[in-house]
This record gives sequence, structure tokens and C-alpha cells, in this order.
Amino acid sequence: MSRVGKNPVIVPEGVTVEVAGKSVSAKGKLGQLSMTLTNDIDIKLDGNELSFKPISNSIFARKMWGTARSRAQNLVTGVSEGFTKELEIQGVGYRAAVKGKNLELQLGFSHDVIHPIPEGITIKCESQTAIAISGADKQAVGQIAAEIRAYRPPEPYKGKGVRYKGEQVLRKEGKKK
Repeated sequence: MSRVGKNPVIVPEGVTVEVAGKSVSAKGKLGQLSMTLTNDIDIKLDGNELSFKPISNSIFARKMWGTARSRAQNLVTGVSEGFTKELEIQGVGYRAAVKGKNLELQLGFSHDVIHPIPEGITIKCESQTAIAISGADKQAVGQIAAEIRAYRPPEPYKGKGVRYKGEQVLRKEGKKK
């Protein structure tokens, strides 16, 4: 029995959910998202609750049961509230700025790193060392945050680089004389 999958997804006010066969689409104030389920999961919409059941008792169907419920919850939460990832930049001379549809990063390279901002994603720089990435699609927000962090991940000796807000970087001791 899936502990995650057996709980229904509650649809809040202002969000409309449509189920057509194996596809689920949610529409809210932050946009519209949709996903397609595998053939091993059955979905029902009762009023403002989405419930999921595996069709068979196979291992794959039981695995996808909780996954389908989590993805549907992310759809509903994304179109109603949205998701946000925050990044911090540490290092002398390291900074970020949004210019047009691009994020411009100065990370100690001989050139500026320019990262294009895709549709549906909003990037804000409250200060030169803080980046906030927000959007309705949880996977897209996390992917963009990971790509920006990958340009200069935090190094273990001085801790310089791009890190998630609140991330603990394991520090190493330097050379001894």
C-alpha cells in the first residue's frame, strides 16, 4: 500500500482540474499545466478531490501510484501558489543581474556567463548575490536552479560559488606548512 498514493489531492478554490482518459490538466491563476499518466494508474475526480488507484498489483504499478499522486499535487500547487528556489552567490567579485530575457552572471571567469530565461520562469535578483527563481512547473524551476548552480558549484576550501539558500558546504582544511 502506498502511503503517498492513498491520500487524495485536494483541489483548492480558483483551480480547475480536468481528467480526460490518462491525462490531467490543471488551470489556475499562474497558468495551465498538464501531465499524462501511465496505463497502470486509474484516476478519479470527485468534486474537489483527485484520487489514484493502481490497476494491477505489479511492482511498477505500485511504484507509479505514489509518483502519479505527487506529480498531480505539484500540478495543483504550481498553478495556485507556484514554486520558488533561491540561490546565493559567494565570492569576491561574483554577482548576478537580470538583463532583458537573460541572467548575466559574473563568476570569476574571463567572460560573463549568460543564461537565457525560458518561458514560464521568472528570475529576480534582489541583490547582486541573491537569485530567486519562480514558476508554476516544479521540475522546470528545479532544473533552471541546478543549471545556474552548475556554472560554479561551491568549492570546499573557501566556499566560493553558487549555492542553494541554506545549503551547507562541507569545508576542507587547507595546506599546512
